[in-house]
Amino acid sequence: MRSAFLASAACALITVASIHAQAAPKTIQFPLKVAGGAASCLPSATGNVIDHSFGEFENLEVVVKGLPPNTAFDLFSIQVPNPPFGLAWYIGDIVTDERGVGVGNFTGRFNIETFVVSPGAAPSPQVFTKPPFPNAATGVTVAPVQLYHLGLWFNSPADAAKAGCASTVTPFNGEHNAGIQVLNTGSFPDLKGPLFYLK
Repeated sequence: MRSAFLASAACALITVASIHAQAAPKTIQFPLKVAGGAASCLPSATGNVIDHSFGEFENLEVVVKGLPPNTAFDLFSIQVPNPPFGLAWYIGDIVTDERGVGVGNFTGRFNIETFVVSPGAAPSPQVFTKPPFPNAATGVTVAPVQLYHLGLWFNSPADAAKAGCASTVTPFNGEHNAGIQVLNTGSFPDLKGPLFYLK
């Protein structure tokens, strides 16, 4: 009787161990490179991303260097790394320290399942109405679109100009009045950005 119990307990432990092994976290690491519009003004800018999966969600750690000190930037998940960027999702902000180093930690879905979808166009509150990028009064209809790339933008065109970059206004911050893109995942193909590789 005792041997039967031990055999049963051993089987249960093996089953639990194999389930745990299957659910073990996975991690990928990849670089951010200087975006085309920032290559002449911030040639030494770099970034590194560690994307760690916990199964139900991911933790995305982004470390950037060689940027202007004490400056805010905005991180987006994007469809393609370079213009026209396609669909984009605002992840959050990264602020550099006095050495031009910034760190961001974000929790969400950052893997092969990262996507946006709109089954039907619906009204949108018009909160940010100033030109050149007021938010739309209605959404759009779009089938699921995967977002496997990342891009980092100056939060302010004035900060970009202060760093010697173009002062072009883009919609890539919370109020839709950001500066130019600084870093992206353009070292990966358009259709296979780095998030594709975390499954």
